[in-house]
Amino acid sequence: MAQAYRETTEWPDGNTNINHTYLLEGDRMTAYIRSQTSVPFYFKAPITISRSKRRFELVEPNPFDAVPPVVVPQESHVKEIEGSRGTVYYVNVDDGTCTCPGYTYRGTCKHVKELAP
Repeated sequence: MAQAYRETTEWPDGNTNINHTYLLEGDRMTAYIRSQTSVPFYFKAPITISRSKRRFELVEPNPFDAVPPVVVPQESHVKEIEGSRGTVYYVNVDDGTCTCPGYTYRGTCKHVKELAP
């Protein structure tokens, strides 16, 4: 059964605004809610998440149960891009966001940089 966890990692640079809430089944992430938002994004297929050197706390009630899922954005400013290993990610050109793990964890990624105007 999937459970919601909020990341509580204290990053070395003091940046805490990149801690998101994740829907996890073991080490597999099926969805996440970006920090300071309430809309979940569900992946087409679960991705593996490393818990190494990171802290998480269980979130009850599960915030993913309260909001209908957003699976694939359909806006024209959202571009589908294939990652280096064949995984498909979605880059919102207007917002400068991406669904890849790199963006999820660091708040930046090569996909956003490649599509930047």
